[in-house]
Amino acid sequence: MTLARRMSLASAALAILVGAAFIALILAVSAQRAATKREAHSKDVTVASLEVEKLVLDVETGIRGLTITGNRRYLDPYVQARPQLPARVRTLRALVASDPAQRRRAAEIDRLIDEYLEYARSLVIIVGETPEIGNDNASVTEEAGRYTADIRSRFERFRADERSVAAEAARTASSRSKQAVVVGGVAVGASMALIILFGIVLARSIGRPIRAVAAGAERIAGGELSLRLPVEGPGEVGELTRSFNAMAERLEQGRRDLEAQNEELRESERMKTELVSIVSHELRTPLASVLGFTALLLKRDFDTPSRRHYLGIIDAQARRLAALLEDFLDVQRIEHEGVDLATEKVDLASLLHEQAQLYGAQSPKHHVEVELAERPLTVRGDPGRLAQVVGNLLSNAIKYSPEGGTVEVLAARSGEGVRVAVRDEGLGIPEDQQSRIFTKFFRGDAGATGITGTGLGLAVSREIVEAHGGSIGFDSDPGEGTTFWLELPQGNGESRTNDNKEAEG
Repeated sequence: MTLARRMSLASAALAILVGAAFIALILAVSAQRAATKREAHSKDVTVASLEVEKLVLDVETGIRGLTITGNRRYLDPYVQARPQLPARVRTLRALVASDPAQRRRAAEIDRLIDEYLEYARSLVIIVGETPEIGNDNASVTEEAGRYTADIRSRFERFRADERSVAAEAARTASSRSKQAVVVGGVAVGASMALIILFGIVLARSIGRPIRAVAAGAERIAGGELSLRLPVEGPGEVGELTRSFNAMAERLEQGRRDLEAQNEELRESERMKTELVSIVSHELRTPLASVLGFTALLLKRDFDTPSRRHYLGIIDAQARRLAALLEDFLDVQRIEHEGVDLATEKVDLASLLHEQAQLYGAQSPKHHVEVELAERPLTVRGDPGRLAQVVGNLLSNAIKYSPEGGTVEVLAARSGEGVRVAVRDEGLGIPEDQQSRIFTKFFRGDAGATGITGTGLGLAVSREIVEAHGGSIGFDSDPGEGTTFWLELPQGNGESRTNDNKEAEG
């Protein structure tokens, strides 16, 4: 924002504040005038009501004198008051015409006065025609007193309400006056503060930002690339600050990119070291077995059963080596080519039974149970790859249950797909390791406990399941076992290729 625009805005703000102060003062004066006017009106209403009430009392006095004495001379207050009442009542009703509540009360009082006057007129006629009626003056007086007592109580409520309205108006006016005075004071104070502030801003709007840019450039040169200057200053000065921040951002981003590349290199080096460690550890035992038993067979003659036994060991260890090599090749292919799937109808029920029999026969300490909610459980996918996933899960369930026990394989329809779960009673997965369980080469505490493996099975399994359009996960309580589950859609789509997708952890 240029200096000219800043000055224009400040002048407009100052004009608004001064105008607000004047408006607040005008509102305060107006509120006081309204309160004064309302108070005067309330006094007029009170005076009018008192005049009407006095005339009613005069009527009562005349009636009471007539009934007590029977002498019409005492009827003078009644005679004088009666003609005046209608005009005074109209005046009272006109004064409260603008207030609905008071207007209703005045109308009710007018009705009661009309009834009382009609009663009084009738009583005067009766007493005039039958003077002896005065002998029963107590009942007559009591009846007249009921009328006037009701009228007087209505007047009391009427005046109390009028006083309440007037008091509320006075309070409102006082509150508005105080608010207006506060607003006016704040506006005047703000105007003064704005004038002072604008002078300070003008003095600093150019010099301070330029000094800050100079100091910031020196700190950037010293390696403090995270430095950002507050964007301030009018026009070109503010643009200079923004350009400085953009330059610092690009320099810092360049350093972050270099650090990320260095971290990737370190991670690659760590994975290479871990791979060498795993390969050397996992290949050493089967290779030693193959070499050892091969040397025995070459050096010594054994009977046929012993020779078959040793050859079986050599075959098993060679297959183990082949499986390890296949795992590494799988990861290599998935990272560079994705998962290429053949698509056909697969009965998961039969596949689960086959894998359960295969892996259950490998460990006499484990019992593999298959529980199917229904059959068939058909999906479309690659039967070989799906068997590889189920085999990995069963193998892990057996390996990580070193004490033996039951391994359950559960399968059922879930929504528009099939859900398969493999549950063991083994070691479980510590909470601090659960987030990395699908990471390549991650084996947690398995190496320390002597459990074999490369840490690739779960990474490959996830890639295969996701290539089928499904998902895989687990639930585990340390020391109580683990349940790995996968969900596969039943769709009839074409084969999917998970191209250029790296196998995550």
